[in-house]
Amino acid sequence: MPKAKNGNARRENGPANAEIASMLREMALRLEMQEIPFKPQAFEKAAHTVDALDESLEKIHREGGLKALDALPAVGAGIAKRIEEALATGRIGELEDMRRETPVDIVRLSAVEGLGPKSIRVLHDQLGIRTLDDLARAARAGAIRGLPGFGAKTEAKLIRGIEFLGVDAGRLPLGEAFALAHRIEINLRVEGAVRELVFAGSLRRRKETIGDIDILAVTDHPVELVEQFVSMPGVSAVYARGVTKALVRLSAGVDADLRVVPRESLGAALVYFTGNKDHTVAIRRLALERGLKINEYGVFRGKSRIAGETEESVYAAVGLPWIPPELREYRGEIEAAREGRLPRLVEQGDLLGDLQIQTDWTDGADSLEAIVEAARRMGRKYIAITDHTRDLPMARGNDEERLLLEAEAIRALDRRMRGIRVLAGAELNIRRDGSVDIADEVLAKLDVVGAGIHSHFNLPREEMTRRMIRAMENPNVDILFHPSARHLGRRKAVDFDTEAVFAAARRTGTVLEIDAQPGRLDLKDEHIRRAVEMGVKLVISSDAHSAAELRYPEIFGIGLARRGWAEKKDILNTLPVEKFLKRLKGSKTGRRAPA
Repeated sequence: MPKAKNGNARRENGPANAEIASMLREMALRLEMQEIPFKPQAFEKAAHTVDALDESLEKIHREGGLKALDALPAVGAGIAKRIEEALATGRIGELEDMRRETPVDIVRLSAVEGLGPKSIRVLHDQLGIRTLDDLARAARAGAIRGLPGFGAKTEAKLIRGIEFLGVDAGRLPLGEAFALAHRIEINLRVEGAVRELVFAGSLRRRKETIGDIDILAVTDHPVELVEQFVSMPGVSAVYARGVTKALVRLSAGVDADLRVVPRESLGAALVYFTGNKDHTVAIRRLALERGLKINEYGVFRGKSRIAGETEESVYAAVGLPWIPPELREYRGEIEAAREGRLPRLVEQGDLLGDLQIQTDWTDGADSLEAIVEAARRMGRKYIAITDHTRDLPMARGNDEERLLLEAEAIRALDRRMRGIRVLAGAELNIRRDGSVDIADEVLAKLDVVGAGIHSHFNLPREEMTRRMIRAMENPNVDILFHPSARHLGRRKAVDFDTEAVFAAARRTGTVLEIDAQPGRLDLKDEHIRRAVEMGVKLVISSDAHSAAELRYPEIFGIGLARRGWAEKKDILNTLPVEKFLKRLKGSKTGRRAPA
């Protein structure tokens, strides 16, 4: 079997970046539980950095040692030593001590909406609650409502939050699945046996949650590749293995399926294994109508293979143009393809700007200068710095005075920079009544203003809708950030009338954001499609809290927009900066206080 062409390639055996980021986040939660100041935010910022890294921490440490870890944004010497310990032993001793001191499943418990580390400590000390099952039993027995700071409404909210966590049980959020797939690819390519390797299924369709990971490979050494696959780190069980396929269970909690296919069948296999069940059945039906048969090896007329090397050849055989993977959900894409109505979807490379970025002025990991330089290097033509505002004390949100000081610093930096425009902005909090937390006379001095929901997530539908519309009617609010306020696997979307909110966005000229943070992916695909149909304009933003996260629009945001049938013309930050700014409501009306 041939060795890897890259002599530095090697199997990644240490904990994955995602595992170490999870350890750092758990430390942040446990430090907050102990009411230790400042440290929780430091560990959370470091976790953001680790999550977004392109390279594995193992490789960074192997090539540069502790010094290279220390040099990572928001990491520092103390956290670097803990990362080094995790890489060497698979654990962090200090975290193990914290777990023994307060033996609660703080990660799963804190995933319940409305339950923070301090409340978890109260529940543990008062009721002995350690696990999600303990919490569910106590809440359903009415044992929580009598505790200080709780009550019947809180108890009911906790029950709803526990039930929500079970909705996508057995599925991984796209961001976690993407990182896992990247690690699988590293391990399968290390020996040089793979000629081509492609991920299919819901991962290729960029679905927001992934039930399993489908892998197609072309190789001259199928037996050796299958053996690599079943023996790679992270495999907890082998369900089946053969000469050309294997099915395993991963320790991350999902299955992975490897299929080795001939190069001349790769296109057919991609069609067969990428679309959802209904899409695939419809394609096979079209083939039968033409007297053809389609399977993962090709398109056949009788025993003669007539297509299959490329996806285009497979679709052409049934009378259709190629259908982008993100559309293969059986939501009208086959009819649109037949009638020549497929959209020209937004593509990689179309985005020029990024409209939501946090720095270390509030809860970001990197300095203003580091963020701007990183954005310039990756080819952004403009970015908006949108740090949090006063209503978010945990994020050290800016008040009016500090917001204007930051705007001054941003504009000073903008004057010095070449090749990128830096816009002064803010991420406002939308209060319960729809007002925002910064005075309009200050907002009028900013270039871009976004607002989002950060609290009161369970308001009735009518009240939530009025709240969102009032915020959009503020002439200083240009963009509605992460409109549904959801966190995948942790918090459900707020309940609002999408038709009414989208109509208000169109009427007021408010732009809706597609938040590319893998934990958010907000708006969801069907909402994007409806916004496009209604003529509402969109932006794709990173919601970056570190320089490494600036890549998220390309990794996740573009795919999400494509799932929503969005074209380049629907996405305002595909425009040059001056044209973009002219499309904001402030440029048409002048910034002013709302009536």
